[in-house]
Amino acid sequence: MAPLDWGLGHSTRCIPIIKALIEDGCEVLIVTTKITFPLLRNEFPNTVFLLYKGYDIKYSRQKSFFSLKLILQIPKIITRVFEEHNWLKKTVQKYQIDAVISDNRFGMYHNKIPSVYITHQLLIKTGNHFTESIAQKLDYFFIKKYNHCFVPDFEINGLAGELSHPQKKPENVKYIGPLTRFSRIAGEKEIYDLMIILSGPESQRTIFEKKIVDELRTVEGEIFLLRGLPSEKEKLPDLKNVIVRNHLPARKLNELIVQSKFIICRSGYTSVMDLSALGKKAVLIPTPGQTEQEYLAKYLMEKGYFLSMSQKDFSIKKALQLAAGFDFVPPPASDEYFKKVFSKFVASIKKSTDAFH
Repeated sequence: MAPLDWGLGHSTRCIPIIKALIEDGCEVLIVTTKITFPLLRNEFPNTVFLLYKGYDIKYSRQKSFFSLKLILQIPKIITRVFEEHNWLKKTVQKYQIDAVISDNRFGMYHNKIPSVYITHQLLIKTGNHFTESIAQKLDYFFIKKYNHCFVPDFEINGLAGELSHPQKKPENVKYIGPLTRFSRIAGEKEIYDLMIILSGPESQRTIFEKKIVDELRTVEGEIFLLRGLPSEKEKLPDLKNVIVRNHLPARKLNELIVQSKFIICRSGYTSVMDLSALGKKAVLIPTPGQTEQEYLAKYLMEKGYFLSMSQKDFSIKKALQLAAGFDFVPPPASDEYFKKVFSKFVASIKKSTDAFH
């Protein structure tokens, strides 16, 4: 299992897949970077981890230069893709691996064993039709090297809109329904007026955190702030009515989200799937310049599922005021169809390995 290291979302949405594979009797080896290792080790302490470098993408502090800085790093990304592909071939031989599942890592495919690519972005939003066309061609070039492309969304009425439902799709695409590590908890009461979950790439995560912390001193109510820093040891002090934590294990985070009246978080797709599964009212703040998140926030607000605000215009008081008057429509929740898909995938692997031996 090899999730991408751009933020923590790719790793967290792999958690339910890894659990399903283990339940089906698989021995799972997880490829992690130094950033994603603490999160996944906490969830799977008895699992084998293979530390390997990520794409190491640098993000601009300025929204206007966000896309340009990413485009300039394409040569480095392509180099890393071919490096990881060669690394995988050696790793498969060393550990006698039967299949590989990649969440958005282009080079984690193998010609001799079943390879699965997981993505919700069959259309990569860049804000420009020409560059979107180029990005999609590059995306599909690698997707077609995999046996299967599993899309974590509904085939009809999808949560990701045209990101997961473009006009043209590769032939190996299969919709597996949303992924989430969370579940609804019956009987839990709302303890917190607000929970703020920070995540995503630096330096925008820190910029948003500073803006929030500066305002928290003047906001009333019971508030929980999760910083989204699983490897950070230094903590922010608790404020008068605010509990601050760097990171939480999935079970505790699940519980706290259920216990919160409103959620403020980024509009990353993993967060969207988690919130939809729990049926929580949320205010989505897209990372400035990250066109995918900006599209998702706008699309989901138009559907009535979530409220959206820009980081530039954001204030906690304004967000709570708007949320109180917003007519939220419950989004469709996961039906855990992905478990059936992966059980069938595992069965096919066992059948082929039995025949081989």
